[in-house]
Parts: sequence; C-alpha cells; structure tokens
Amino acid sequence: MNDAGASRPQALAARTRLLLQDPILPTLLRLSAPNVLNLLAIAGLITFDGLFLARLGPDVLAGVSLVFPFVMFVQHVAASGMGGAVSSAVARALGAGNRQRADDLAAHAFVLALVMGAVFTAVMLALGPLFYRAMGGREAVLAAALSYSGVVFGGAVCVCMLNLLANVVRGTGSMGFPAGVLIGAVALHMLVSPALIFGVGPLPALGPAGAGWGLIVSFGSGSAVLFLHLRKPASLVRLRLRGTNFRLEPFREFFRVGVPGLLNVAINNLAVIVLTGIAGHLGQEAAIGYAMGARLEYIMIPLAFGFGTALVAMVGTNWGAGQLQRARAIAWTGAATVALACGLMGALAAVFPGAWLGLFSADPQVLRAGAVYLGTVAPVYALYGIGMALYFAMQGTGNVRPAVAANAARVLVSAAGGAVAVWLGAGLAGLSVVVACGFAAYGLLTAWWFARAASARKVPERA
Repeated sequence: MNDAGASRPQALAARTRLLLQDPILPTLLRLSAPNVLNLLAIAGLITFDGLFLARLGPDVLAGVSLVFPFVMFVQHVAASGMGGAVSSAVARALGAGNRQRADDLAAHAFVLALVMGAVFTAVMLALGPLFYRAMGGREAVLAAALSYSGVVFGGAVCVCMLNLLANVVRGTGSMGFPAGVLIGAVALHMLVSPALIFGVGPLPALGPAGAGWGLIVSFGSGSAVLFLHLRKPASLVRLRLRGTNFRLEPFREFFRVGVPGLLNVAINNLAVIVLTGIAGHLGQEAAIGYAMGARLEYIMIPLAFGFGTALVAMVGTNWGAGQLQRARAIAWTGAATVALACGLMGALAAVFPGAWLGLFSADPQVLRAGAVYLGTVAPVYALYGIGMALYFAMQGTGNVRPAVAANAARVLVSAAGGAVAVWLGAGLAGLSVVVACGFAAYGLLTAWWFARAASARKVPERA
C-alpha cells in the first residue's frame, strides 16, 4: 500500500511534466494518435451494426436509422460536450498541483454520468415514440425503432459513464488507456451483437433489440474497466466515492464548459439539417448532392476531436499551472495542425470530387451538384479546422462560450444567407458560396476571440 502510494506522486509529476515541458508538436501528435484509433473504432461500430441489421430487412434498418441520430447525440454530448468539460477541469486541477481537487472532480464526474444517463433514459423512453413518428416511422419501421430504442436508452447510463470516465483519464494526459478500453468495447460489441441479433445456441434471436443489447453490454463492460482503473491506489487520479464531500461547485464547473459544449454539438447537427432543407428547394438531385458533399464535414469533426482531446489536456494543464504563453502556443500549434489536415482533405475533394461522391451515387446530376458544392466549399475547410481546434483549446481554458458563439454565427450566416441565395435564384452555386462564407467566418471569429481571451493576464480558474 505504501509503495503504491509513494509511486503515485512520482507518476503524476512525470505525466504532468510531459504536458508542461515537453516539445509541443511531438507531444500533441503522440497524444492524438490513440484518439484516431478511437475514431476508427466508432466508425467500425456504426458500419458493423448497419451490415447485420440490413440482413433483417429494410424495415428494420429504416427503424434503427430513425433512432441512430439520437444515439450519436448522446455519444457526442458525453464524449466532447460534458466529457470535454470533465477533462478540462481535471487537467487544470493537476496543472495547479491540486490532486485532491482532481480526485473530487472524478467522483463528481461519476455522479454526473449517472444523472445524465437517467435524464436521457427518461426523455427518450417518454418522447422517443413521438420523435420517430414525426420522422415518418410507421408500423414495422416504428416497431423496429421502438425495439432498438427501448434497450439503448434504457441503458444510456453506460454510454455516459464510459465517455465521462474516459475523459477523467484523458485529463491526466493519458490517451492510450481510454483508447484501448474503447477499442476493446467495440471489439466486444462485434462479438456479442450478431449472436444477440440472430440468436446462437441457447440465446434467442432478439432482432434489432439485440444490437441495442450489444451496445449496452460492451459499453457497460468498458465503464467497469475504467471504474476499476480509477479506483487503483496507483492511479494518477483516484475515484473515491466514500468520504467525498459532494457539493454543487464541481458540477457548476462542469456545466460552465459542458453546457456550451452541448449547444455546440446541437449546432453542428442543426446546420446540416437546415441546409439540407434549403437545398431541397432546389430539387432532389441538388439536395442529395449537398448532403453527400456535407458528409465529408462529418468526417472532419471527429478528426478535430482526435486532436482536440489532446489539446484539452495540454492547454488545460498549462493554463492551470499559470503557463499562459505555452498554453497559447499549444493552441495555435493545434489549430495549424488541424487546419493542415482539413485543408488537405478539402483540396483533394475540390480537385477530385468524384472520388468522394462516387462512393454514394452514380447519378450524373447528383455528382454534378456535389462537385459544385465541394468545388466552392472544400477550399475553406482549413478555416473550419482552425475553428474546431480552437474550440477544444478554449475548453482547456475553461471558457468555451466565444467558440460556440462563433459556430452559431456560422449557422446563422449559412442558413439566412442560403435562404436568400435560393430565393434570389442563385441556385446551389449561390448556396455553396454562402456556406463557404459561414465556414470562413467561424474560423476567423474563433481565432479572433481566442486571441483576445487568451491575452488575459490571470488564469480564469480557481484550482
């Protein structure tokens, strides 16, 4: 016991020194690498379920598709919304050398996961049927949606717990372990889900509910692994439930960063929904062309998240330690890195739009419309990358509201300007120009606001 306790401060100091002293770009790349595996694991989970559920017929696949956006909303809120707030708070506490506060934050994050899970369960079990009917679910499609939804949202606490506890660990600067747990959970899902969907041996065929149980069993198992890891005496941050003085202040700290993060997740999804509706007034081919082009933006969001989780830990630790100049340098390095990655994807998409659009459609009109969109919007994806990266950097500082406001301005510019462009007869080309302006405004506004906020002489956090 004494040996474990003695090793903990030394390990903590070593991890913290890495974030406070090591070269910025190599550290950022090293910490981000495991998060890329996280993204591949989530993409695999999405694809895997779709392949097996499709074998049950189009009604089942359509029904589960109605539920899936809500499942992803819970996942994104827990991972990058409230989860980012948890990681930021833990990192700032450790950067300030306050390990007791970091332990307290871990305990409060555990309780927050229970509360979030209960809220999502209550809301979706009560209102889910109304949502699915409003989205066109009827008869067999609705039955499949309710079968899947009842299981997934009945166990929503598993999704919340896995992501919030993973972000507690990420706040210490450890990215590899939570990435390994998530990959293991996805691998378990791939083993369990087909058996539960189709039945094997004594297990009955559960159909779409089987996919839900596969998700809950795997994410619940991953949550248990993270819980036990954080309970170890040698853990850099210890999850202590007994003896913890639970109070409102840590929850307010989570909400201060997490609620704007939740709004940011909602804004990203709302933007695509609204713009798809506007493009729909230009005809089915234009709407599909826009939607297929915009799918590339959904890939850039998790790409930014991969670097962003590392940025939260690095910026947060240095911000908490009072190393504001280094924190700013980390933020701008991260912004340049993500801008380079997104800009490269955008350049390739603009020059070779058919390589991406051809994955989804062979219709010449759809391909033509998608090429118009990507040829106009993709060249400014680098600015979109800057905005997304600095959003995570601002999570690390504990003040994410300016980045969320900039994202809201993007949606306002794109939606209002797009509607005017369509009304004036500018067509998809006009809509694309407005969307490009929205992305440019997002990146430039976020950079401007971050430069102003980060120039403060005091650390905006009581560690």
